[in-house]
Amino acid sequence: MENVANQLILLLVVGLLAGIFGAILGIGGGIIITPVLTVMMGLDIKYAIGASIISVIATSSGATIAYLRDEMLNLRVAMFLEIATTIGAIIGAIMTSFFHPTILFVLFGSFLLFSCWNMWRKLRGTGSDEVSTKNDALANKLKLNGSYHDQVLNKDVDYSVENVPGGFAMMFGAGLASGLLGIGSGVFKVTAMDTIMKMPLKPSSATSNLMMGVTAAASAMVYFFNGSIRADIAGPLALGILFGATIGSRVMQRLHPRVIRMIFIPVLLYMGLQMVLKGFGVNI
Repeated sequence: MENVANQLILLLVVGLLAGIFGAILGIGGGIIITPVLTVMMGLDIKYAIGASIISVIATSSGATIAYLRDEMLNLRVAMFLEIATTIGAIIGAIMTSFFHPTILFVLFGSFLLFSCWNMWRKLRGTGSDEVSTKNDALANKLKLNGSYHDQVLNKDVDYSVENVPGGFAMMFGAGLASGLLGIGSGVFKVTAMDTIMKMPLKPSSATSNLMMGVTAAASAMVYFFNGSIRADIAGPLALGILFGATIGSRVMQRLHPRVIRMIFIPVLLYMGLQMVLKGFGVNI
């Protein structure tokens, strides 16, 4: 009985931390959840991936409500790009049973390392971190440009979206990674919107939170029917995450974009290295 209680408390705390972290950065929190479940609790990776998928849906649900109410996320960008990510997620989940993802690990890991370097340049001031106002014909036609209220700057910020085809292609890849590798792929979505489509970091993170839930829900059906989702693990995690995501969504709006980048860069570096090394058979 004591072991059960300790496990329940651990799952709630892990879920709370993953929810806060995930809501701030627009990622699913799998970077916290998967190591705890596999290394600390000795859970089979199959069930850890299933719990991670459920945690992504919980993070998205908790954070999106707050971001939607505060008009932080770009709903039109999310709905448009989600077409690509959902298709990619379904194809990826179906391919898990007969496709070895080695090449994808190296490919997506390399992209994360490139994004890490790009964010570092912006943080050091050698890359442009200004809000885009470029007049993109396709973005205008699809009405993807937006604005948000920055609580740190205490003003409304208008921004334009660029390179819509490039962002759409990257989102298909993000969905494929989500379904095939069992990750939330939020880190791909945030960097694609920030790096390729030139959206500001805060709306990118908020929009990623909404998209993650839709993408994960698409692939969760496959994991549910193949028995990878355990209710005794996923349930307490989801409960902690819902509270954590609510807290994280309030904290993010009070952070300066530079601070968010400073938190995001180590995450990108860790995940990028982990994926590249995993592609060569080395686990860290």
